Amino acid sequence: MVNDITGVPAFEVLEELAEGREAGGRETGEGETGGGETGGGETGGGETGVGIKREKVVVVQDHYVPSKDVASAEQAKALRDYARKYEIANYYEVGKEGSGICHQVMIEEGFAAPGRLIIGADSHTCSYGALGAFSTGVGSTEAAAAMATGRLWFKVPATQKFVVDGELARFVGGKDIILHILGEIGVSGSLYKSQEFYGTTIKNLCLSDRITISNMAVEAGAKAGIVPPDEKVFEFLQGRVRGDYKPVYADAVGDESDYEAVFEYDAAEIVPTVAKPFSPANTVPASELDVPVDQAYLGSCTNGRIEDFRVAAAILRGRKVSQEVRMIVVPASKRVFEQALDEGLIKIFLAAGAFVCGPTCGACLGGYLGVLASGEKCVSTTNRNFVGRMGHKDSEVYLANPAVVAASAVRGRITDPAEIA
Repeated sequence: MVNDITGVPAFEVLEELAEGREAGGRETGEGETGGGETGGGETGGGETGVGIKREKVVVVQDHYVPSKDVASAEQAKALRDYARKYEIANYYEVGKEGSGICHQVMIEEGFAAPGRLIIGADSHTCSYGALGAFSTGVGSTEAAAAMATGRLWFKVPATQKFVVDGELARFVGGKDIILHILGEIGVSGSLYKSQEFYGTTIKNLCLSDRITISNMAVEAGAKAGIVPPDEKVFEFLQGRVRGDYKPVYADAVGDESDYEAVFEYDAAEIVPTVAKPFSPANTVPASELDVPVDQAYLGSCTNGRIEDFRVAAAILRGRKVSQEVRMIVVPASKRVFEQALDEGLIKIFLAAGAFVCGPTCGACLGGYLGVLASGEKCVSTTNRNFVGRMGHKDSEVYLANPAVVAASAVRGRITDPAEIA
C-alpha cells in the first residue's frame, strides 16, 4: 500500500529499477521472473519491464486531499498518472467509492485479513494487526522493491504479550488501553518487537477499538501490534475480504515461554487517559488536567470510525462547543461519513458548532484543515503529539479518546467526560 505522500517516491524508484534492468538486465533466482516476463502470479510492467503484482498493490490518495495547494496538486496528479500507467485497479481517488484514509480503506475494502503479511509505506500500517495480520510500515524504496518483486527481507521480531482482563469503566476504550501501556513501557519499549494483545477485555472490545490499539503499537517502536482473530473479525470479513485467507493462530493462547516479556493489566485501573506534549507515552489521567484548549480534533486512522463518532455525538447531543474552541470532525472514510449521515451524527456535530469535512489525514500531520498556530493547544484523537506535529513548533497536542475530546470541546478545557455526562 502506498499513499499520496509515499507513493510518488515509490513509483520513481520502480522506474529507476526498470531503467537499470533495461540497461543491464537482471539475474533471476529461483521463483523470480526477470525483465518484463510474467510468472508466479506477476504481470508484466509494460514498457518499463518491471514485473509488478498489480492486484496486490493498493494506492490511496489521503494525506492532502482535496489538494491544498499547487505542490500537493502536482503530487496527487503524479500518483494518479502512475496508477494509470501501471494499471493499478486498486486505486482510491478522493470522493470516490471506497475512498478515505489509507488504513481505513485497507480494512474496509477487504485487503487486510488474518494470516496475511502486509506492508505499507506508512508507519501506521500496523493497524491491520487488529484483524490478525502481520502488517508493518516500510519506506518508499522497500515498497518499490516489493511492487517489483513481490518479496521483501524481514528480521523476525521478538514478541511481547499484553494481557488486559476485566471490565472497562464508562468512557474508557481502546485509546486509553494503548495510552496506558505506552505510559508504562515508553516510546522504545517495544523497539522492533511484535506486540500481541490478549485477555477478556481485548476479546470484548469492538473491532474499532482493537484497530486503535494496533494503530498505536508503533508509538512504542513495535514492528506489529496483533490481536488474535476471533468471530468478530470473521463476521466483519464475510462478503468483504478479497481472496482467501488463513488465520495463523486463531484460538491460540500462546505459551508464556514464547514471549520475551509478558505485561498484565487490570481493566478497572485504566481510566480516560491523555498523552501530554510531546510524547504519546507522556500520559496522565484526564481528570488530572485542566488545560484550556483552542481546538478539539475528532478523526484520523486512530479514532475516525463510526463507533468513535457515536461516542462523541452522545456527549455533544444537546450541547454546544465552547466559543473558545474550534472543533473539527473528520471521518476516516467515505463509508464512515455516509453512515454518520444516516445515523444523524453529522447533524449533531453541526448543531453543536463543529466543523465537519470529508475524509483526509489533514491536520493530523500538520497538513491542513486544522493546522495550529504558535501557542495554540489541541486535544485530539490522533496518534502523535511530537513538536510541531499539527502545526507550529510552539503549539501543543494532547492525545485522548473521542469522549475526552468531545467533553473538552464543550467545556473549553481538557475534561474527564464523567464530569459533564
